[in-house]
Amino acid sequence: MKDELRYLTIAEAAALLHKKKLSPVELTEAALQRIQTLNPRLNAFITVTAGRALREARAAEREITRGKYRGPLHGIPITLKDNICTEGVRTTAGSKILENSIPLADAEVAHKLSRAGAILLGKTNLHEFAYGITTENPHYGPTRNPWNLECIPGGSSGGSAAAVATGMGFASVGTDTGGSIRIPSALCGIVGLKPNFGRVSCKGIVPLAVTLDHAGPLARTVADAAIMLDAICECEKPRQTFHKAARASLPKRGKKIQLRLGWPREYFFDRVDSEIRRAIEAAAKVLEGLGARMEEVSLPHIADSVDPSTQIALAEALEYHEGQGYFPARAADYGKDVRKRLEMGSAVRAVDYLRAQQAREQVRADFRAAFQSIDAILAPTVPIAASRIGEDSVTIAGESQSVRGALVRMNRPANFTGFPVISLPCGFTPGGLPIGMALHGPQWGESKLLQIAAAYEHATQWHLRRPSLM
Repeated sequence: MKDELRYLTIAEAAALLHKKKLSPVELTEAALQRIQTLNPRLNAFITVTAGRALREARAAEREITRGKYRGPLHGIPITLKDNICTEGVRTTAGSKILENSIPLADAEVAHKLSRAGAILLGKTNLHEFAYGITTENPHYGPTRNPWNLECIPGGSSGGSAAAVATGMGFASVGTDTGGSIRIPSALCGIVGLKPNFGRVSCKGIVPLAVTLDHAGPLARTVADAAIMLDAICECEKPRQTFHKAARASLPKRGKKIQLRLGWPREYFFDRVDSEIRRAIEAAAKVLEGLGARMEEVSLPHIADSVDPSTQIALAEALEYHEGQGYFPARAADYGKDVRKRLEMGSAVRAVDYLRAQQAREQVRADFRAAFQSIDAILAPTVPIAASRIGEDSVTIAGESQSVRGALVRMNRPANFTGFPVISLPCGFTPGGLPIGMALHGPQWGESKLLQIAAAYEHATQWHLRRPSLM
């Protein structure tokens, strides 16, 4: 029975729990058994909260038995990235500096999930202080990609993605400052949603760069991501708004959906691996078959976002670490790559930071203009499949580029604008590694993105493929 439970969707498990055909204890025990089996190989967790999870599962079972069902996350085992503060459970941010830090209060997202009845299985591994895209952590070890253990899972939410992809929990919440939800979701073959800036509170999350930081769900299906977003969002509308939007999008028999999708002329298809491009083109054809109309769109200033977004991240990261007294006082306790970036932050002048904010408004204006005539922009999530652990560079179309540069390049513009993006599986390389496509939406446009993503997912089977681990 436990083998059958591991890949239920949240929606499927919730229906069984609500009807009392499944116990939260059974579900939690199945997830914990999966963690015990796979985590030694994947290193997806920094802390496993088995005792707490079982206590919460028993409490959820009692509540549901008495008819006090809270909603679709009640009794569902989930994980949190380990930069999200949890009362009484250490929150390391993947660092040596915070290795024994035990918060006195939950982050806002953790509090909301607890209130919804979700069960915390543990805290997942990440790139140190979320400042990187590989989850090659020098203090807690690297997380490995479940599709190829020699490859990175992406980052910085790599532990969350690896856990979700392998049934070590039904969903997770990660953070995204330059692609840290979307990159690991694409490389591990799951769904990742970076909501609009401000949609989900970052209160109680160890920051990287406060004007670029986002928190959002990682899940195995679009509907599950929507359920998670309903629980953690700062919405005034009734709960389950996003889940209902995703479900309402599924095409009726013989009926086409009405969509206008943008194919970007600039930037997003520069230096993209041919296998990735072919997968995105195939995804576009699927969407056209569903009734979408593809239109070329121009984003003339998007390349101008590269340096400004880097300068904002460098300056804001340094401000936090200096303000906490961590840097440079404890410089030796940082990994080499994160220490180097904090050192680089000291070279960002105030005038550079202010000009970067001005550039941000121009790029936002380009996206707003594009969205006057389209519903979403289709692009690769990342231009390459997962690279090998320890690789610093990759060759794309005969040109060498750093792995970090290649993975961040596609993703940082959405943190720069603050507009929402969803990544979902759209294929696999001949070597068996997942490929992700991104749908970029207008400001506060998560509902439309979820509708489009759900329609594509319903028409394909990429989300049903699983890593061949025990």
